[in-house]
Amino acid sequence: MSEQLKPKSFWSRPEGKTGAIFLIGIAVLAAMGVMSILPFIGAILSNTINLAVAVTVLVALLYMVLDNRTRTLVWYMYKSVMRWITGLFVQIDPIAILKGYVDHLRKNLHDMERQINRLRGQMHKLREIIRNNQKEIKSNLQLASEAKDKKDDASMILKTRKAGRLQESNVRLEELDRKMEVMYRVLTKMRENSYILAEDIQDQVMVKEQEQKAIHASNNAMKSAMSIISGDPDKRAMFDAAMDAITEDVANKVGEMENFMQMSSKFMESIDLQNGVFEEEGLKMLEKWEQDGVSLLLGEEKKNILTLANDDNQVLDLNKPMKEPIREMGHKNQYDSFFEAE
Repeated sequence: MSEQLKPKSFWSRPEGKTGAIFLIGIAVLAAMGVMSILPFIGAILSNTINLAVAVTVLVALLYMVLDNRTRTLVWYMYKSVMRWITGLFVQIDPIAILKGYVDHLRKNLHDMERQINRLRGQMHKLREIIRNNQKEIKSNLQLASEAKDKKDDASMILKTRKAGRLQESNVRLEELDRKMEVMYRVLTKMRENSYILAEDIQDQVMVKEQEQKAIHASNNAMKSAMSIISGDPDKRAMFDAAMDAITEDVANKVGEMENFMQMSSKFMESIDLQNGVFEEEGLKMLEKWEQDGVSLLLGEEKKNILTLANDDNQVLDLNKPMKEPIREMGHKNQYDSFFEAE
């Protein structure tokens, strides 16, 4: 399997939590049982024959605990039973979970497209305000110059101060425009990558659903356990681990996508373009995202996006239609590598 994502341990999975509860229950029952049969044990140990039987049973139990093959078999069967029990209450089949993620991604893509259009509209308004401010600054400076020539100090000071306030406002608005450009570029790239992600997941589900049925039919829990004991690779366990790893990776990417959408939505809601104000908290959230590590959904593209957004020579054309996301010819499914070690 690919090393892109380490598989979860048994205890961190839903069935592991079920297993932990069962172990606690077994331990409690065992303690209660031992306490209740202590008199009986004492009676057994007082008799030589009974003592020999008790020692034989104890040795057998110790062998089961210390023997690697037996311990592996018991542990594997225990995990299988816990997975079966958990599956009665919680959806843990990775194929079914991935199908749900495909539908979820399709909905998110629709919501993201609306959010991008809304953001683009806000950016058009913001840039219009900046341009009008620049015109006002130029006009006021011109009037201040004329007032100076006329020795009208009051008018000169008034127009100069107004130009200064507008310039200060534009500095803040231009910073806001850069941050909104980051969001716009990120959202459009996330939309493109999420579309490809949904297509890749759908392809994997189509291919692996039948493979899963075949592997599970030919490798039941007992056969898998015996395969491990004999030192042979367990195809069923490897397949399930790969599918679980894909599910975990998709969950993280979808979570990142939704978190960024929520953050950008809150940021846009805090902006009052009419009065030229916005909450600093929204900017801090975006700056924190920029400074965080590599994005799972964007990969190394995150760094390129931030570079483009902060490059004055790279002007973002808001009138340009959004690029329709497509998978290129010869595209390699990003999850094929998860099965390379099978």
